[in-house]
Amino acid sequence: MSADTQQAPTGLTDEEVAVLDAHWRAANYLAVGQIYLMANPLLTEPLRPEHVKPRLLGHWGTSPGLNLVHTHLNRVIKARDLDALCIWGPGHGGPAVLANAWLEGSYTETYPDITRDAAGMGRLFKQFSFPGGVPSHVAPETPGSIHEGGELGYSLSHAYGAAFDHPDLVVACVIGDGEAETGPLATSWHSNKFLDPVNDGAVLPILHLNGYKIANPAVLARLPESELDELLRGYGHDPIHVTGDEPAAVHRAMAQAMDTALDRIAHLQRAAREEGAGDRPRWPMIVLRTPKGWTGPAEVDGLPVENTWRAHQVPLSNVRTDPGHLRQLEEWLRSYRPEELFDEHGTPRPGILAAVPEGTRRLGATPYANGGLMLRELPLPPLEKYAVPVDEPGTTMHEPTKVLGDLLRDVMDATTERRDFRLVGPDETASNRLQAVYSASGKAWQERTLEVDEDLDRHGRVMEILSEHTCQGWLEGYLLTGRHGLFSCYEAFVHIVDSMVNQHVKWLRVTRRLPWRAPIASLNYLLTSHVWRQDHNGFSHQDPGFVDHILNKSPEAVRVYLPPDANTLLSVADHALRSRDYVNVIVAGKQPCFDWLTMEQARVHCARGAGIWEWAGTEDGTREPDAVLACAGDVPTQEVLAAAQLLREHLPDLAVRVVNVVDIARLLPAEEHPHGLNAFEYDGLFTADKPVVFAYHGYPWLIHRLAYRRTGHANLHVRGYKEIGTTTTPFDMVLGNDMDRYRLVMDVIDRVPGLAVRAAPVRQRMEDARLRHHAYIREHGVDLPEVADWTWTG
Repeated sequence: MSADTQQAPTGLTDEEVAVLDAHWRAANYLAVGQIYLMANPLLTEPLRPEHVKPRLLGHWGTSPGLNLVHTHLNRVIKARDLDALCIWGPGHGGPAVLANAWLEGSYTETYPDITRDAAGMGRLFKQFSFPGGVPSHVAPETPGSIHEGGELGYSLSHAYGAAFDHPDLVVACVIGDGEAETGPLATSWHSNKFLDPVNDGAVLPILHLNGYKIANPAVLARLPESELDELLRGYGHDPIHVTGDEPAAVHRAMAQAMDTALDRIAHLQRAAREEGAGDRPRWPMIVLRTPKGWTGPAEVDGLPVENTWRAHQVPLSNVRTDPGHLRQLEEWLRSYRPEELFDEHGTPRPGILAAVPEGTRRLGATPYANGGLMLRELPLPPLEKYAVPVDEPGTTMHEPTKVLGDLLRDVMDATTERRDFRLVGPDETASNRLQAVYSASGKAWQERTLEVDEDLDRHGRVMEILSEHTCQGWLEGYLLTGRHGLFSCYEAFVHIVDSMVNQHVKWLRVTRRLPWRAPIASLNYLLTSHVWRQDHNGFSHQDPGFVDHILNKSPEAVRVYLPPDANTLLSVADHALRSRDYVNVIVAGKQPCFDWLTMEQARVHCARGAGIWEWAGTEDGTREPDAVLACAGDVPTQEVLAAAQLLREHLPDLAVRVVNVVDIARLLPAEEHPHGLNAFEYDGLFTADKPVVFAYHGYPWLIHRLAYRRTGHANLHVRGYKEIGTTTTPFDMVLGNDMDRYRLVMDVIDRVPGLAVRAAPVRQRMEDARLRHHAYIREHGVDLPEVADWTWTG
């Protein structure tokens, strides 16, 4: 045991230690039972092979350490009457957290058929990692959880997200030594530089080092304690070390560590809130070193198991077929002395629950882990206040995200007292033209400031750190605990959180099927600085594929919007911020672009999701169109409108329909996505047999994938980003990817039957314009005047 856990006695009596140890043993027994047993839960008869599950799944190695943490959190929560939440980072900690939820009663309250008796214990055991049962992770089905843990790296950022703007909350976060090696976790240690001791709660990291991952030693566990201590102090924490393998001694050390940490937290918060202390606090944390698979089999088949990597998953793997393994399992289970822990009916004896809190103080019953219960409607102002005037389409220009910034400023201002809205992003708020929010709230910052700094604010709710992982983790934790927010990011680099959004979508999909989980505010992305306008960043900043990634996910939980102008962006953003249980992806430009629709028109068009812009086409209502020009995205919309104007000028007898798509899921069949068009609607919009030339913001094959089952798919020709990019002019980008107005006109000529011969001179003029542009930009460095100065005159 380290020196700083031996400086003073904890004050625990032997009886109190015994209570804690009994609770810990009970949780360990329940964890082992979940991994192995499907019958005979109380061992009322000798263990037989048929009592054991045919497939042994789950992870024992981390469970005793998690049970220890849960036991000791119970004690301090009850003694101090704390509002608390725990994030369980180790990936397969399900047996431990389920065991503790069952012991405290919150599991039975959530799932009444899993009663707190022998029958309920049997069902608890059998359902674990069993067909039709529950996962081995701390999944959405687990009461008290907001963090799956299936993919490692995000526990600490989730914990800080949960603590932001919850000043009375203590968020404990158990970080496994495997997780501690991930990049996202390593960066999230810096979250303490953004935690406001006045308006935010506290995070208590508990770094659990049991020495091993699946098959290798853990890096931090092998560091000398002094070196690890220096590392954690460098991150800005004051570590408290607890090390040992003798239960009574570890209980006393852990209790002292918990009391010391919580006393320090209370002192730091009091200094900031009552005494006006302004320096960044050095928050405490606990480093807990206990053996992997503690209290499990020491050896199996002559090989060491406890305190080795072999304890990671299932220490005894052949229990049904190997009598020696069966005997060891029974000895292991009986070593916890279950007859002392549960009465003859299987109910936990009152003595082992003496330190367990009651009601919503229980970790499995805290409303903070069911954030929808705490969610309030966001005070969104009327959009007319921010709408840009549009007397005629395509004659004025605005920066859409700058217009949105004014709306977000007022939302931030309206939530000043409530503090339940945050804007996060990796150092890009101003770059993405959202800087108006700074007049309502500065950027959260607890480090020192210099005279040259701008908009830094110790109490700010704009979150900027150059780590997309950390931004995502903060926002997820914030949303899951009952608040609202928006993540602004460069389009190309949001891919960094591909895996994280996977996990969040899976979480939402599962929670939608759990009636006790209240809906939470949607995770909203604003992707800007997009592929078509990277004038100085170039090829490295050009990747529109996040939309493809999102549309692979559960249709019930994902939405993708490509508003073509400022007013449609306002309408889409308003809808996304009001929505629940979705991941909304909004792709919008920050550069000046044409205004096409009035606010009223924008509302109707966005509600429709995809529609005909009658004013842009040349249909007269007497016959079907000869061709359809479709578009999705701001730059594609401009190119399609310019192409429509060229067709109107050069081929006035051609009937052209212009269709704009805001909600990209509208292209899917109705049976595949809730927003999909049925076959009659789709064919009515795009026709069943006429050529459709579609200019799309991203990779063109996505549109083909979405529409491949449509009747007219053979007539669909899509232009989009083909991974051709560089540092060049805006129009040269679309030309290089064959999505320019001239190419779109050529596509129409090539695909309308009989037009190729009749319109050959027009096609040649379009090709000449492309060649002329190529030569012009290399001489002048800017786009052709006919492009740069173009406006809609239809």
